[in-house]
Amino acid sequence: MVIKFPELLGALSQALDITEGQIRGHSHRTAYIAIKIGQLLNLSKNDIIELYQAALLKDSGCSSNAVRVFHIFNNDDLITKRNVKFVDWSNFFESSKFALKFVKKSNFFYKIFHLYKETNLSPKVMDDLTYTRCTNGSRIASYMGFSNRVCKAIECLDEHWDGRGSPYKLIGESIPLFSRILCLSQTLEVFVSAVGLDGAYEVIKNRKGKWFDPKLVDVAFSFKQDSEFWELYKRMLENPGFNLSLIDIVEELNIEDIDRICEGFAMIVDAKSSYTYQHSYRVAQYALMIAEKIGFEPSGTKFVYRAGLLHDLGKLGIPSFILEKPAKLTSEEFEIVKLHTKYTYDILSCIKCFEDLADIASAHHEKLDGSGYHRGLKASDLKLESRILAGGDVFDALYSERPYRSAMPIDKVFRIMEYEMKNELDQEIVKVLKDILNVL
Repeated sequence: MVIKFPELLGALSQALDITEGQIRGHSHRTAYIAIKIGQLLNLSKNDIIELYQAALLKDSGCSSNAVRVFHIFNNDDLITKRNVKFVDWSNFFESSKFALKFVKKSNFFYKIFHLYKETNLSPKVMDDLTYTRCTNGSRIASYMGFSNRVCKAIECLDEHWDGRGSPYKLIGESIPLFSRILCLSQTLEVFVSAVGLDGAYEVIKNRKGKWFDPKLVDVAFSFKQDSEFWELYKRMLENPGFNLSLIDIVEELNIEDIDRICEGFAMIVDAKSSYTYQHSYRVAQYALMIAEKIGFEPSGTKFVYRAGLLHDLGKLGIPSFILEKPAKLTSEEFEIVKLHTKYTYDILSCIKCFEDLADIASAHHEKLDGSGYHRGLKASDLKLESRILAGGDVFDALYSERPYRSAMPIDKVFRIMEYEMKNELDQEIVKVLKDILNVL
């Protein structure tokens, strides 16, 4: 299996886009703009490659503050994150107006009370949110094996030229060049996709010398009239699954590289909710042990391990108010949850060599009796790998704490899997897992 870096990370970055409430492909389009700026600055090929990597990974810490955003605003974190991109959050009055608008409370006084309870009305709350997101994103990028320059670009993404950004209040050229380029590029992308080219350029003109390096704004204006450049951008916007190779990287990823990137994205997924810490990693480990126990070849065990790591990738697109709800979901909320398997499929199927993995990973909520989701597959449609993944996922979900209940004792978990779910789960897989865990 031959996998190249742009294809793998370009597709997986779409999961980061939906976590930020952005249109799929946002990171990829940001990279497209950033590379153009880098080329006009005559950056070296290696610089361009690292800038490209940083652009795709810039939001790798985005899930880390999702729960906090939800609690502060008592609202859909995806909507909140989407809309904050359109305000100057470094301006206290503008950010306060935004907060009052998006806090989901019945009246003005309740909104003030809620904000006071959650933030003490401190303007430092944005610094805290940004610090969590950017430092965790940098840490995950480092785990994946990316350079210090890539990690630093992510960590300082939201610093502003005038020193009023977050979280370190860096000023001017003390902000890493890659961070300055990406801050401008992502803002340009967000506004071009939302209000068009002229409106977007008006925004970066107004923020010149405030948010953005004046020299970089001048560079951006130099290709405003480049119709060929913006036509390709439009094509990318209209087709988020269009995984255009933006730079020439011929190097193929080795097994360790692929695993490290998949593990890094599992960390991002599991940070989305306070109740899913290491869930993806544990499911991957259970799947790996089951596959080894029943005699899979090494390539097969590696396949199910990666499917386990990425099976919940689509949960990044589910609002935290649903994932954190300490009560039974409404039918409408459950329909939203069910979308996560489709999101997983849509993202992974953009990777040519992951087409089979997309099928397996996205089928972890399918059931033998056809009552699962999102495709309603039945026993005859479910491959052994999907059955393995479903068994590991159900076990970990029952054995772990959830917002609506405590963790279950292991004997009760297997009673449910063997009796209440006997027509839903492959009982041979359940037996193998029970043997592996030495449960009598």
